[in-house]
Amino acid sequence: MALELTDTNFQSEALDTDKLVLIDFWAQWCGPCRMLSPIVEQLAEEYEDKAVIGKVDVDTNQEVSMKYGIRSLPTILLIKNGEVVDKHVGLTTKAKLQEKIEAHL
Repeated sequence: MALELTDTNFQSEALDTDKLVLIDFWAQWCGPCRMLSPIVEQLAEEYEDKAVIGKVDVDTNQEVSMKYGIRSLPTILLIKNGEVVDKHVGLTTKAKLQEKIEAHL
């Protein structure tokens, strides 16, 4: 299951780790976000030991969302060693996300 990232735990869970972190910025009211959600959950299971797969609800975690300039949903960020190494805005496929993950592992 994807890790729920919040304004409170973002630093410790997403930035203070040596693992690759994929973050899905989403909202309950966002149709494409709901379509992407099962893919993110599958990736969380498949990469459980290799990467951190998390989700940020932009409506309840505005601090993190503003820090990364999230304006469109869904937005996927890949972070490694505290730095954004890749970004995708909009709906995408599982295969494309796997490619991005594998490129940074």
